[in-house]
Formats: sequence, C-alpha cells, structure tokens
Amino acid sequence: MSWKASERLMETIRHYASFPATGVSLRQMVQFGEKPSTGTLFRASQFLAEELPIRLAHRVQELQTLPDGLNEMPSVKKVADWYAQSFEELTSLPRPQLSREVRERLMRPSKKVPSYLSEATPNPSIEEGQYSSWSGNGNGWSRGKSLATRRYFAPVDDTADWPPELQLYNQKFAQTLHRIKRRHDGVVTTMAQGILEWKRRRQRMIIDNNIQSFLDRFYMSRIGIRMLIGQHIALTDQSHYRDPSYVGIICTKTYVRDLAQEAIENARFVCEDHYGLFEAPKIQLVCDPNLNFMYVPGHLSHMLFETLKNSLRAVVETHGQDKQEFPVTKVIVAEGKEDITIKISDEGGGIPRSAIPLVWTYMYTTVDRTPNLDPDFDKSDFKAPMAGFGYGLPISRLYARYFGGDLKLISMEGYGTDVYLHLNRLSSSSEPLQ
Repeated sequence: MSWKASERLMETIRHYASFPATGVSLRQMVQFGEKPSTGTLFRASQFLAEELPIRLAHRVQELQTLPDGLNEMPSVKKVADWYAQSFEELTSLPRPQLSREVRERLMRPSKKVPSYLSEATPNPSIEEGQYSSWSGNGNGWSRGKSLATRRYFAPVDDTADWPPELQLYNQKFAQTLHRIKRRHDGVVTTMAQGILEWKRRRQRMIIDNNIQSFLDRFYMSRIGIRMLIGQHIALTDQSHYRDPSYVGIICTKTYVRDLAQEAIENARFVCEDHYGLFEAPKIQLVCDPNLNFMYVPGHLSHMLFETLKNSLRAVVETHGQDKQEFPVTKVIVAEGKEDITIKISDEGGGIPRSAIPLVWTYMYTTVDRTPNLDPDFDKSDFKAPMAGFGYGLPISRLYARYFGGDLKLISMEGYGTDVYLHLNRLSSSSEPLQ
C-alpha cells in the first residue's frame, strides 16, 4: 500500500508554508564544536523540528502548484509525496515531557560560550530574494523578525546532567532525519525524470525561465535541507570522534590542494573510462599546499569534479579521441582576503557567446537523445552518468552560492573556457533562503 497524504495533513502543510524559513550560516553551524552536549543538541533538534517542516512545506506547495501541467507529471507527484511524508514524520514525532526546571535550564545560556552569533552577511552574487520561496501572507511575521526561540545554535547551561528523555529524543530525532535523508536520495534524478516526462508530453526542447528558476529554488532549498540534516546526524553520532578539525560535516581546515588533487584524479578516471582512453588529458594544479579554510569538503569536491569533467570532455571532443598529446588543463588557486578563487582553464574549443546562457539551463539536451533516468541508478547524488544531463554546472553554481560564493564562466570561442569558482572565506554568509 503506497503512502497517501490526507486532507488534514495538507492543511497543516499549508499552515506551515505561510511561515518564512530561517537562514543559518556556516559559522553558526560550526559553533557547536565537535562534541555538543545533550542539551545543546536538544535545542538544535527543537529548532530543526520547526525549521525543516517549514522548508518541506514550501516545497510541497510549490510542487503542487507548478504551471503548465508540470505538477501533474508522475515523477513530480512522487517527489511531492516524499516531501509531504517527511513533513508528516517530523511533525508527528512526540516531544518529551520535561519538568519546568529542565525547560528553564534549556533556555538559560551557557557561561562558557558567548551567546551572540556573528551577523550574516549578504552574498554579492545574489539579488535579494532570488531564491526566495516564501511570500508573506500578513500573519505578522516579517522577514527579519523570527520567533525568539527559533535559534539554531544555543549553548545551554550544562552544569548538571540532563534527564535520559533528552538523550532518547535526540537519538529518535536523528533516526527520523536519517530515514528522511535516505528517502530523498533520489530527488534530483526523479525530478529530472519529471522534467523529461513533461518535455515529452509538451514536445519541448528547452525549459522556460519560470521552470528554470523554480528548479534553482527547488535544488537550492534541497542543498539547505540536506546540509542541516547531514550536519545534525553527524553531530548526534559522536561515536567516532574522527578528526578534531571536523564539526559535523564541516571541516574547519579544508585543504584545497588535497581536495583538488583528488577531484582531478576522479575526473581523469571517469574520462578515460567514458572515452576508452589510455590516458586522459593532463591537468596541472597550482596551489599552495598549506592553503586551508572552513568549508564542507563534500560540496567542494562535487563542484571541482563536475567542472573538471566538463573541461576534459570539451578537450577530448574538440581534439578527437585518437590525439596523441592533448593540451593541458590548468587549475589555479588564489587566496584573497574575502574569497578563495579556483580557476579552471581548458583548451576545449570554447562555447559561442550565444550559447552561454544554455550552460546554466537544466536538462539542456534534445528530447530524442535523452535516455530514461532510472531514479535508483545512482543514490549517491548523480556522479558520472549525469555527464549527459546538463546538471553539472547549474547545480555546482548553487553549491557555490549556498555558502556565499559563486561560479562564473568566461569563454573564448575557438580556444577554450575559463571557469572561476569563488568560495567565501569569511563563512558568515547566510543561506540564500529568505
């Protein structure tokens, strides 16, 4: 029996969707330290138990009101159901019964940690509201003023032990998040499948701006939801005290050179595999081996791998698979006060100026050449097969912008392309949600 949303659930979702999401910055996420206490984790769980349903509700509403029949596509309905089901699981999780004394202690700030949070700074690459999915509906919530209790990180008074119910709730909450994360693993490919179904039904070659900006908002929001979930699961599961430079999935000392080296090896391997080459085009890396900053290594690896894969594909296809010696692609990493910038320069023939906007379009492929997507083919967030789907660059740009950076592309038709990946060093840039 497949799950179905009740009318009552849909009403609750509509109610939650009328509230704005609360952005969280990388710096806020890192203030937990590597071993947050039961009380601090409980406060974070409380924040997420309110915040995630708001974000999920926005997505369900938007998926159900998509224009032009897109909301009727089977795969789009499937994604909407996943989100609604996750919403239901989060909102129906019973809260523990706590004594008044414990409740007061949870609200009392810790003596050890300063309770202020660094102010979030805006991302210069994004226009205000560009990724916004919320329009106020006059219920007294203005964008800047959220409820006082809605604090993601709150160091609490840990002078005494916490009752076992808190520990138990934290475990239960993390298990629920785990289940949700697994359920949503196939969202990107299933959504892509939904767009394909729609393109075939409508006999469209290319999606319009409305759908393009919907996908931007949708995937940006997904990055945020997965980030908060992944971070919380990692903080709760402290069994492994792995590496002191990690707080959850954030690494306070992300060594750019090591990650770039690894992405280069992976991209060359995929390229050799795909074209049956004895040796992929070479990539030269220029980077200070000691350069490190606070970031989510998984995001950076993803962006580097996707952009390098594009460059190698362009080089091989421009110069022909049987060429003895390919031109070298260069990766140069520069460190500024505000940004760390990674430039990837290839000699893959470039892109005509008129085609640059298409690079940022999802699914820029012809209807007849597009294969069917099996949503289960790759649960680990689309690696190699996505080469033919035109998802690499637009999604990488969202990852960059999510933490205050950007991805830009400058091309010389007839020669090659330079991709600039700007990463914000100051890490106080807040999620682009409101």
